Amino acid sequence: MVSFKFDVKKSSLPADRRGTDWIALGAALGLALLGLLTMNSFQSSDPFFVRQAVWILLGVGVFFVAAKVDWRFLRRGTTAAAIFGAVMIPLIILVAVGTAMQGARSWFNLGAFALQPVEFVKLALIITLAKYFSRRHIEIRNIRHILISGAYAGVVFILVALQPDFGSAIIIFLIWFGMVLLSGISRKHLFTVIAVGAVAFAGLWLFGFQDYQKARILTFLHPLADIHGAGYNAYQSTVAVGSGELLGKGIGYGTQSKLRFLPEYQTDFIFAAFAEEWGFVGIVLLFALYGVLFWRILAAAGVGASNFETLFALGVLCYFGAHFLLHTGINLGLLPVTGTTIPFMSYGGSHLLAEFLALGMLSGMAGYARAASRESLGQEFSGGYDR
Repeated sequence: MVSFKFDVKKSSLPADRRGTDWIALGAALGLALLGLLTMNSFQSSDPFFVRQAVWILLGVGVFFVAAKVDWRFLRRGTTAAAIFGAVMIPLIILVAVGTAMQGARSWFNLGAFALQPVEFVKLALIITLAKYFSRRHIEIRNIRHILISGAYAGVVFILVALQPDFGSAIIIFLIWFGMVLLSGISRKHLFTVIAVGAVAFAGLWLFGFQDYQKARILTFLHPLADIHGAGYNAYQSTVAVGSGELLGKGIGYGTQSKLRFLPEYQTDFIFAAFAEEWGFVGIVLLFALYGVLFWRILAAAGVGASNFETLFALGVLCYFGAHFLLHTGINLGLLPVTGTTIPFMSYGGSHLLAEFLALGMLSGMAGYARAASRESLGQEFSGGYDR
């Protein structure tokens, strides 16, 4: 079984009594700022810039509120299951009567803005799996628990794939798969899960994938076979990344993105747009910020007050890491195009609010973990524990 103890000192989370991890927040805001600069153009106005700035401010507000909450109530009773059931309702409604936007029924169109429920479902799934595995981690090698946890994720996966939103469906699978691995799955069960995944993929290919999704996967195998059709986005993305060279073309002066050769450059291809304007030096800076963010999440896992908090932090790491790896892999032409955002950089309010909420929850959990540690230390020195 994987041990939940990490070589991270409790003092490595510099935060005040309310649990605010300023380093993690600073890294997230730095990434959000780089995304804003990439959306902006000094040659013409871009409405995405102003809207994203508003979403970032709202996200920071959500972070500070979440950092002050005592999240221990998530361990009690059926709270996690109730949250999971509540956020599943919008997904079911979307599949039944949702309005298609960009070929998928993934958003509720609320006029001034659109809401994408799957972003909050990802967070609810992490909470549910953390609660499930924290209660059963001693017997996690039993295949029954792998199957039950897979059923939670499988329901979400199917509903998201039916929208169809293949990118988010992959993220759902990776969150579950990562948390199962970190919970202590045996190698025998690992190969079983991989085999089940292969069968599921074959089923989706035969009965689930749309023609354009199949074309994207085939284009991945032969990227230059149809650069004017299914392979256009991937081709333009690699051109944008390569044209940035060492120092880039300058902020706001990326020709591939600003002249619209690169589609969806504010969301699905913002990494490529950033690389074009900032070059290799900018990519190093970007990766450094993500490295700091992932380090802070791992540090939060290391000081978790219980297995639930540790597993939740590791789930958030899987969540952010999956988005990061898929988005950069797609933009570099290493993975099929599936339409995936990158944390804190891509345009969109739903994913920003969910990401800042997750980060705020980690800060709140680290805050009461430190308080519990101080209380335990005081009891130890005062003879409060039985020897």
